[in-house]
Amino acid sequence: MFTEQGPTVRELAVQALSSIERGYDLLAPKFDHTPYRTPDRVLDAVTDEVRRLGPFDTGLDVCCGTGAGVGVLRRLCRERVVGVDFSAGMLAEARAAFPPEGERPAEEEPAGEGPAVDWVRADARSLPFAPAFDLALSFGAFGHFLPAERFGLFAEVHGSLRPGGQFVFPIGAPPPVGSRAYWTLLGFDAAMRVRNALWRPQFVMYYRTFRLGDVLEDLTRAGFAVRLMPLAELGRRPDGSPRARLVVATRE
Repeated sequence: MFTEQGPTVRELAVQALSSIERGYDLLAPKFDHTPYRTPDRVLDAVTDEVRRLGPFDTGLDVCCGTGAGVGVLRRLCRERVVGVDFSAGMLAEARAAFPPEGERPAEEEPAGEGPAVDWVRADARSLPFAPAFDLALSFGAFGHFLPAERFGLFAEVHGSLRPGGQFVFPIGAPPPVGSRAYWTLLGFDAAMRVRNALWRPQFVMYYRTFRLGDVLEDLTRAGFAVRLMPLAELGRRPDGSPRARLVVATRE
């Protein structure tokens, strides 16, 4: 997909006709060579902004995929980082990129340098953690949850954080109505709705169901105090508003 290392059209078609879990298992070996991976500039912008909120000892990457968010957490946390995802294929790629403590060659990471890294296979709608984390984050996963599932997802993250812990994620400004990006996202969502009406198992992936007002309401209902911070490194729109914001939800 757009590169020689990326998936072919046939591979993408097979993925799109699979379940979410099976689809990502199939895509995992080539995922980092697709536009679906969160761009480094977004990862860096979030890292710089979240660093001001610390320090943090423990971090959780919710729906970690191949581990891009774990790479962010390793720069922010001092003791332990955990990535959780329900795709065994994605976790295998993540584990290869960031081996757990004890599996890294000694020459790659000297003992005592950087936080311990662990991987857990689980559904984010039922996280298997006690309140153990100072920081949770997520990149690019929320389109896989229907609006009715969002509150439950946020409640699971809330229950995994210590009091005062923070859940952070970037959210982009919606594209202007009538723009090319607007019609692209609208068309994609329409195609996915038709696909899911005609084919089983469903593949839930929608770009226009994660609206900021609804998200803030669900976070508040889940017990978070919420604020927004502009991600200045990602620039501003012609009207002066930020192109992206960081949602910072704090467990009270």
